[in-house]
Amino acid sequence: MIQILRADITTLHVDAIVNAANAELFPGGGVSGAIHRSAGPMLAAACRDLGGCPIGGAVLTPGFALPARYVIHAVGPIWRGGGSGEADTLRRTYERIFTVAHAQADIRSLAIPAISTGIYGFPKADAAAIAVTAMRAHERDLARVIACLFDDESVRLYESALARPA
Repeated sequence: MIQILRADITTLHVDAIVNAANAELFPGGGVSGAIHRSAGPMLAAACRDLGGCPIGGAVLTPGFALPARYVIHAVGPIWRGGGSGEADTLRRTYERIFTVAHAQADIRSLAIPAISTGIYGFPKADAAAIAVTAMRAHERDLARVIACLFDDESVRLYESALARPA
């Protein structure tokens, strides 16, 4: 089941949340900063131990002080106008999120923000279509998949993408 919520991802009681991370896995602004603040300093230490994550990749850490047991750190592409393979990289990022989730047997519910649409500048409508396609491809493997969004515009775009036939 795919659910679309406008909410603070750090408050959700799910097995795993996704962090829209940078390649160094450093605490940043936006979703990443909020997740790191809520999880506590152990999350930054765990991320340092991982030594980064490539663009298009995803890695797992414990959730520490978060309600979610795990954080999947996913590094989406920076938008450079669309001619540098950004859409394919974002698709790969979502696939990697689900690969990481499936590899951890006790992840049955997952909340994902709008990857790459903040400071990375990916067009929100295009990102929503890519995200919903990936969620549909994997929704049967999990009890719940939540698109956890920050603003009303993103909610509308995800609802529109979900309303379109698969």
